[in-house]
Amino acid sequence: MSKYLLDKFLYTIDRDPDLVERYREDPRGTTAWWEAERANVILNCPGMERSTWLKFTDTERDALASHDYVKLFELGAHNFLLLTLFIALFERDYDEPLAFQREFAARLAHWSVPYPDIST
Repeated sequence: MSKYLLDKFLYTIDRDPDLVERYREDPRGTTAWWEAERANVILNCPGMERSTWLKFTDTERDALASHDYVKLFELGAHNFLLLTLFIALFERDYDEPLAFQREFAARLAHWSVPYPDIST
């Protein structure tokens, strides 16, 4: 399992409105594309330097492909990265202000301190 790779996915998708929409409409396809094309691109590096070893576990891939933010949280995805991306994905589907954030909190309410480790 790579919390770094999960966080990198959340960070890079959230920073590009086109990728947010792509991930909203086709989470499985976007996850597969990102893993094949972007997972091994080194962040903040000029040119196209790449590593070769990073890949999601089946559990991570399934959670990303199904928008399962509870599972991603349990796997150690950074809570702020997770929340900001999922707000971008789903807040528009709710009529009341902060309704998605309240649902997010309620679905994670079974957790108490200490939360899953978010260190990479």
